[in-house]
Amino acid sequence: MNMKDCVFCELNKSEYLFENDLAFAVKDKVPAAKGHCLVIPKRHVRTYFELTSEEIKLMYELSIKVKEYLDNLYHPDGYNVGFNVEVSGGQSVWHAHMHILPRFKDDVAHPRGGIRKLTKI
Repeated sequence: MNMKDCVFCELNKSEYLFENDLAFAVKDKVPAAKGHCLVIPKRHVRTYFELTSEEIKLMYELSIKVKEYLDNLYHPDGYNVGFNVEVSGGQSVWHAHMHILPRFKDDVAHPRGGIRKLTKI
């Protein structure tokens, strides 16, 4: 897949919640939880393991801004944060991206194991 076929490369800057030199944050268009956001590198790269250390650092900085934003908006009780890598790892968009999912007390009966059982939005 090249940049012109990538949904993340085609996003309009008006959709950005936050950005810095190497990354930006947006609300997930198909959220797995209320407030689900993504932090995406500006450079088109397929997986987390192809990111530079500087990209990872600046994505981390944006993740903190997203957390503060979500804390103020929704007051979640916890978070799931992570990357899906390749088909077997759950990746469906071929541009690396970090998921930030707010979690709420009782959003699932037994939250141990993270998002495996998350069904409520």
